[in-house]
Amino acid sequence: MNFQFTEEQNQLRDLLDRFLAKEYAFEARREIVKAAPGFSRAIWGKFAELGLLGMTLPEAHGGLGGGAVDSLIVMEAFGRGLVVEPYLSTVLLCGGLLRDAGNDAQKSQWLTAIAAGERLLAFAHYEPESRYELHHIATKAERRAGGSYVLSGRKTVVQHGGSADALIVSARTSGDVYDRDGISLFVVDAAAQGVKRRDYPTQDGQRAAEIVLENVSVGEGARVGADGKALPAIERAVDFAIAALCAEAVGCMSALNAQTFDYAKTRKQFGVPIGKFQVLQHRMADMFIHTEQARSMAYLAAVKSHDEDELERRRAISAAKALVGQSARFVGQQAVQLHGGMGVTDELAVSHHFKRLTAINVTFGDADYHVGRFSDQLAPWAGRDGARG
Repeated sequence: MNFQFTEEQNQLRDLLDRFLAKEYAFEARREIVKAAPGFSRAIWGKFAELGLLGMTLPEAHGGLGGGAVDSLIVMEAFGRGLVVEPYLSTVLLCGGLLRDAGNDAQKSQWLTAIAAGERLLAFAHYEPESRYELHHIATKAERRAGGSYVLSGRKTVVQHGGSADALIVSARTSGDVYDRDGISLFVVDAAAQGVKRRDYPTQDGQRAAEIVLENVSVGEGARVGADGKALPAIERAVDFAIAALCAEAVGCMSALNAQTFDYAKTRKQFGVPIGKFQVLQHRMADMFIHTEQARSMAYLAAVKSHDEDELERRRAISAAKALVGQSARFVGQQAVQLHGGMGVTDELAVSHHFKRLTAINVTFGDADYHVGRFSDQLAPWAGRDGARG
């Protein structure tokens, strides 16, 4: 693939690298993770000032109208810097859902607030028994007289759900648990009566929440998109998020390579730097190759993430997620091993990058799952329900 960034995109990448080096050094990041709510609202405000929160949102609502390649640049930089702020959940997932499926009133209310850094949203979709299948939804939304809905159900591992001002919740307005039709989306005030949240840290320094909805009442204006027809929008948003995660993983791998190569120049064994040993040179060369292969697939995923051909889009996204997951595991394990026991200590950034790569692999489907989904796209008539969720 002949892929070149524009001059503006190169400037954005350089700006982000300078900003994160100054404002988001590793020790500062460790303090951010330890303090409530697990990220920095001050940094979030600076992201808004830089235009990052409106990067992929429409200009009519305070955004910059950028696309997937712009988000790739941002997420790759965030991977290098181990950024923990809720960019993926608020801007890319929820912002993308409202941009693509919301009505004018919802866009005016939420997208402008997201771009300005005033409101945080979280996508409450996955459930305890759904694993990675996007159409497996048991949460119910019962329609009442006057057009209102009552939501009941449970959502699991909701990224940054504990600090969100509002949730975009998927629920069934019709059909059975595995039906592709009958799924709707609703914007729910996180402080509404009947919403219970249990916030907790994840192994990679991020935050997630378990959310229980007990007879939560919302008006008809809270529904995002047509009744029972939300699954295509959900699939598009998740595919876009997967492409962004692939870029973040590449950023993590690039940082691990740089840290490992520098360490090999200074760590001495038998009186010479360990980087002089040919077998370790071969390992580091393999780490670099895996990273560059993952980078190529992340670029492909970004380009294909808005493809109107659903089959082509999902095939490219799954191929990227599978290869990036495999490469991330190799690079992470080699980096830790070459650092020795230090590689798993909290004081070294290597362990944090490795843990973040491990979490990225299992988010929205691990490498094994996406190998299976890719094969289903090659022969869709042989897959479950025509394709995997």
